[in-house]
Amino acid sequence: LGEPGGARLRVEMIMPEHEARLPRQAIERLFDSRIVARIGEQPEERQRGGRLANGHQAAIARAMIERAPVSTPLALVRETIARTCRIARREPDDVTLIAVSKTRSGEEIEPLLEQGQRAFGENRVQEAQAKWPALRERYPDTELHLIGQLQSNKAEDAAELFDCIHALDRASLVKALAKAFDKTGRRVPCFVQVDVGDEQQKGGCPVSELPTLLKLAREADIPVRGLMCLPPADIEPAPFFALLGKLAMDHGLADLSMGMSGDYETAIMLGATHVRVGTALFGPRD
Repeated sequence: LGEPGGARLRVEMIMPEHEARLPRQAIERLFDSRIVARIGEQPEERQRGGRLANGHQAAIARAMIERAPVSTPLALVRETIARTCRIARREPDDVTLIAVSKTRSGEEIEPLLEQGQRAFGENRVQEAQAKWPALRERYPDTELHLIGQLQSNKAEDAAELFDCIHALDRASLVKALAKAFDKTGRRVPCFVQVDVGDEQQKGGCPVSELPTLLKLAREADIPVRGLMCLPPADIEPAPFFALLGKLAMDHGLADLSMGMSGDYETAIMLGATHVRVGTALFGPRD
């Protein structure tokens, strides 16, 4: 729809074949949120791990029409989050934007800090130890999230440095974190990573073992904040997000860490409370 040469609006409803295998409640939740307005998007536009962020295209399309300058990447992501929340009838403040700063230098990170971004995600404890103490001296209210796999022998270092851990995925790590929390006096909130795509190389607790792991974590007095997932690359992520949402609901957990640069809008539509965005903020990695 629209004038010739102008921005085009297309409304899509897609139900991939593999969604038929979802539990009924997850399908209903997914179906209710699959009508998405996409501005200026073509089906072939993809990036590894999901679709190109629709909000960036929408904002750029509007700027071209209005002859207005395009804002910063951080402003575009925040605008996209706010607009998606309006569509989903959610409050933007209910979604935490985690800027994924893994492999990025302090010089690359500081512009986002200057613009007010305060939640950042790192994959490796040792890398975070090398660059964040200096940055935190200047920005002491920064929140650090560990979003990569955590080795048990790094549990104490992680407990001292990070404000949230998104990688609790096995019984041995429950034991290591409980010991580290007791020693450091910090009880860091954790997300249990769930292997929703049956991809063992990514880490994550198998879906069938989730009840047992949650029981162990609670008995160890580990504050479990919610569930986290990394859906398979190059596959529509919505069914996996819907499944994670159902698992969280079944186990009485409120928070969902899901969605990256290519699919965070879909994740928000399906209940994400934390989105982990890197490329859309920093650009492609070398």
